Amino acid sequence: MISGSACWNRVLQRGMSPRSFGGRAVVTYDDLPASLYHMLLDTARRTPDATAIVDDWHRATSFSGLLARVDELAAHLASTGVSRGDNVGLLMHADLEFAVTLYAISKLGAVCVPIPTKYREPEVLSLVRAADLSALVAGEEFGSWAPSFEGLGVPVVWSRGVADGYGFAGLSGEGVDAAGGPEDPVIMMFTSGTTSAAKGVVLRNYNVCHAAMVYARLMGTTPEDRCLIPIPIYHVTGLIALLVQFVYVGATTYLHRLFDARRVLTCVRDDEITYLHGSPTSFAELLPLRDEFRELPSVRAMLSGSSYEPLPAMRAFHEWMPTATFQVVYGMTETASPALLFPLDSPTSVYAGATGKPVPGVDAKIVDESGAEVALGETGELMLRGACVTEGYYGDAAPGPDAEGWLATGDMARANAEGMVWVVDRKKDMINRGGEKVWCSALEEVICELPFVSACCAAGIPDELYGEVPVAAVVPAPGTAPTERELTDALRGRIAHFKIPVHVVFVDAIPTTRGDKPDRRAVRALVLDSLKTPTTEER
Repeated sequence: MISGSACWNRVLQRGMSPRSFGGRAVVTYDDLPASLYHMLLDTARRTPDATAIVDDWHRATSFSGLLARVDELAAHLASTGVSRGDNVGLLMHADLEFAVTLYAISKLGAVCVPIPTKYREPEVLSLVRAADLSALVAGEEFGSWAPSFEGLGVPVVWSRGVADGYGFAGLSGEGVDAAGGPEDPVIMMFTSGTTSAAKGVVLRNYNVCHAAMVYARLMGTTPEDRCLIPIPIYHVTGLIALLVQFVYVGATTYLHRLFDARRVLTCVRDDEITYLHGSPTSFAELLPLRDEFRELPSVRAMLSGSSYEPLPAMRAFHEWMPTATFQVVYGMTETASPALLFPLDSPTSVYAGATGKPVPGVDAKIVDESGAEVALGETGELMLRGACVTEGYYGDAAPGPDAEGWLATGDMARANAEGMVWVVDRKKDMINRGGEKVWCSALEEVICELPFVSACCAAGIPDELYGEVPVAAVVPAPGTAPTERELTDALRGRIAHFKIPVHVVFVDAIPTTRGDKPDRRAVRALVLDSLKTPTTEER
């Protein structure tokens, strides 16, 4: 077992001790706020005039102003019947109103259920049913769906006129006291679409507050920092790793409704953003613009998560912004975001390519198929437990942590004696080529080292002889036009023959899931479709 407490120095863990929540023993902060709302309340009292939110129209709201709006909306929601323990949906773009709603729901001791704004109406309705919503707070963009919500018997509070002012102007109600404590559920996020397979991850106040505090402690976040959320705010990274962390610290958060690489970099330059946290996909869209934005001296920290970040990309960012650290973070919705964090600047470290160490308050172990821990350096399934790890899924839709608190991640990993962990791949994404194991992330790493490759996603397709073989989708580097033969020839001598993709398709961009992760299923489909179409030579 690797204890997060043993991986970091004592200064970074000052004020932490064992505590018990619902009979579950964890190590967390002695000054852990009672709830998400209390976290905002503490910040507003400490720095009332500091800027909390700058919205998509560049309008600023102070922490005292944010708190006042939260209290107003909480009073209105209470007047409509929302009470402690209710599940309340949040269907809204990344606006000030989104943040207000999140904390207003928390004040009532209710549970916020963020709904992806990318979903279509049938998907949203399916999620509304699965979540057993008592109420929904939605942006006016979704007003045409009102009859469907009414048909489900779910009352809706609408945010209107956001672009012209404030979406909840005119709403009122009698003041209410803050409800909810550390053990109460505060956020529920669904992890896998809107079908019967959807799983609602229930995060409690102590999970979310610990996650925000551990990020701030390890990343050295201060009120002078400025972050930008151009990625979906309804996912765990935008919601907890950025918004909740920065509200806790008392730092400024800039909100963008949609991701636009040039606009992101313009904001970084003009508004002196110091802290960037995104996915490898979003970071990859920034790199082609580096000649246009040669110097971005305000950036001090970049974090990449959600999927594997190729080492060549990290080194490219280091060359672009040499005074900033580029760190990898690994987490899941089930861990309220942080679980493993690389403690140094990854591209310049002797451990470049590693994922990181368990954060304080989190333990990790790597086990074989029987559940026994593997030896150092051997690969097995990563298991996690700790203060930011969920206690389970809504309605017990899937097995949660075991009796000792260990959560099976479904990710394969290995570790060294120093507690450094390498997450190799998703267990389900391992390619078994006639008994030989091919890890997609490791294959992508090698392919991305080729000078004519900008990005890559590997996958496996069925094969009569070997059962499964590796294939890849590749984005050529600007100004290049490699062929499949050139790519496979370049890989010979670099990796074993059985790891070389048997088929390659060249694409303008790697397909991604709605969670902004590489879509291996889509890559498989692209390759299989290409095999059905004769090449020029075959015609």
